[in-house]
Amino acid sequence: MQTHQPRPQDGGQPSPRARKVLTAFLVLLVAVFVGLGTWQVQRLFWKLDLIARVDARVHAAPVTAPAAPVDAAADEYRHVTATGLFEHDKTVLVQAVTERGAGFWVMTPLRADGARTILINRGFVPADRSGEDARLGSELAAGPVTVTGLLRISEPGGGFLRANDPAADRWFSRDVAAIAAAKGLENVAPYFIDADATPNPGGLPVGGLTVVTFRNSHLVYALTWYALAVMSAFAAYSVHRRRFV
Repeated sequence: MQTHQPRPQDGGQPSPRARKVLTAFLVLLVAVFVGLGTWQVQRLFWKLDLIARVDARVHAAPVTAPAAPVDAAADEYRHVTATGLFEHDKTVLVQAVTERGAGFWVMTPLRADGARTILINRGFVPADRSGEDARLGSELAAGPVTVTGLLRISEPGGGFLRANDPAADRWFSRDVAAIAAAKGLENVAPYFIDADATPNPGGLPVGGLTVVTFRNSHLVYALTWYALAVMSAFAAYSVHRRRFV
């Protein structure tokens, strides 16, 4: 009686061709992950240099606010000063969330150097103190004032999922161009100044709340990519070695 012998099984092992393809793919992954890790290392050193440069600007002696166009990379957070007359009747309130809670930034035009106008973020007022009466104490001085603070770049458009509405005087970002257009301001500097913590008469608004921090997770990302490269290299070696077992 003829019997059928079972065919030897290969244990589900991939063919030599499949192993070659898989090994090549894993080697490609190693190259990609090493490249991404190296890019993150480069970004890490760039971020550390940026932090050092911004820190130097913040703590440097104040200089006169520039009249020429500014560059975010070279000028943001520069310590500046400006002298002029506040135009309180053209103040706008921009919604804000700070360490003091929810409220508004008080943005007031400053007529400086004759015809030039600079928007000044005079500071924060809580939502329940944002009426004109609550800010009256800080607006009593009608003469020339000197403001010292940090140069900030305009924030066009609005906040997250909320567009500025100039017609309704609702502002979610400190958009210099839009505020200037809404209030009929001319010859406006393309930036604003965050006023420092010098107390205002009456206690409001509260300045000096600028947050100067930069997220820096590049080292974590670099280590993650390099770890994936090591794992892929080990997997490639394991697949390749099985050809000889």
